[in-house]
Amino acid sequence: MKKILGLVLLVLVFISAAWLTPPKPETMHSIEGTWELKSFYSYDDGVNISDTVPKADGYRQVKMYYNGRVMWSRYVPQDTVEWFGYGSYKITPDSLIETLEYASSSMMSALDTLRVFRFELKITEDTYSQISFDEEGNRTFSENYVRID
Repeated sequence: MKKILGLVLLVLVFISAAWLTPPKPETMHSIEGTWELKSFYSYDDGVNISDTVPKADGYRQVKMYYNGRVMWSRYVPQDTVEWFGYGSYKITPDSLIETLEYASSSMMSALDTLRVFRFELKITEDTYSQISFDEEGNRTFSENYVRID
């Protein structure tokens, strides 16, 4: 009788422990990995995609996100200018913020004083789009990537 009572008590302890365990929090998407540019979208009205532009033949742009750091490089066959950059990044459920720390001289010249880039972020397991917007918050264009690692 004592064994049965002890077993029932033990079962009740396990059931109450499982019942009192809080649910796991929802995990946010992860952008960590290596991504390659596949296309661009244009937005005419700030909301809807008006055009999809595939990347040119031979054009490659790769971004790598790891441990809060981002690095990207671009290869344009017709261009002898080097394009690359390195910095930090932060994501929220719907935004991507990249802060450029250093880059190729061509990129630094093109940037002038702009070092922080803010994008709307649309992400799935294997794709993401970083959407640029104007001063009024209207979408202007996006770069669309696919995960390669």
